[in-house]
Amino acid sequence: MKKAQSASSPAKSETPSSKRLRPADSPGTTSPAGKDIADILESIDKRLSSFDARLSLVEILHREFKCLRESLEFSQQQVETLAAENATLRESVKCLTENVTQLNRENKKIKETVIDLQARSMRDNLVFSGIPEAAGEDAETTVKSFIKNHLKLPEDTVKNIVFDRVHRLGPIRATAGRPRPIVAKFGHFKQKEHVKSRGRELKGTDFSVNDQFPKEILERRRVLFPIRRGFIQKGSRAVIAVDRLYVDGQLHRDPDITPWLY
Repeated sequence: MKKAQSASSPAKSETPSSKRLRPADSPGTTSPAGKDIADILESIDKRLSSFDARLSLVEILHREFKCLRESLEFSQQQVETLAAENATLRESVKCLTENVTQLNRENKKIKETVIDLQARSMRDNLVFSGIPEAAGEDAETTVKSFIKNHLKLPEDTVKNIVFDRVHRLGPIRATAGRPRPIVAKFGHFKQKEHVKSRGRELKGTDFSVNDQFPKEILERRRVLFPIRRGFIQKGSRAVIAVDRLYVDGQLHRDPDITPWLY
């Protein structure tokens, strides 16, 4: 009787508290929807963390870029400063170069003036080479005897020759050898030229009579002699006057051969 009543009695209705106590909704369990939300939040958190890291990297790069830009700006300023200093130095070097060039020109001009003065002071001098040297000799007497005997000038003419000074060139040589040349300064230019013109009498001998020149002019003349010989062989009239070569009446100029003319 009780069983029938029990079977025929209606089911009990669910209350709110019984719904909260369902196994699916009990504490410690997560529904699928909640899990998806958690995953999304976790993903967002990771992305935010990644974004923060990237932002930090951007800030670092920005600072480094700023430092680099400041460094470049400083370097640019330095370059501009150096460029300005370089331009100033270039102008200074240019000015110094011009000054040195001018000084060289002036020095060359002064040197040529000194050489010319030396040559003019020797204008009345003749150098007699090859005359035997004797101990205690009188140089003037030796030269007059040489002029009379070897240059074939009359004795009366030789007696009238006036010398300002006559002496051997250089110190006395300890060993016997070629005798020292004698330089004679004539009192009159015409007498000197007359004696010089008799130099043809010495052809084929060991003697010679020549004008006296400064060392620089002698070196120039040594350069000009073979050139003069070449022009003469070609049939031209070539004459050397001091340190200048005239060919058929025209001054021969060549920057490679006669740089002293430039």
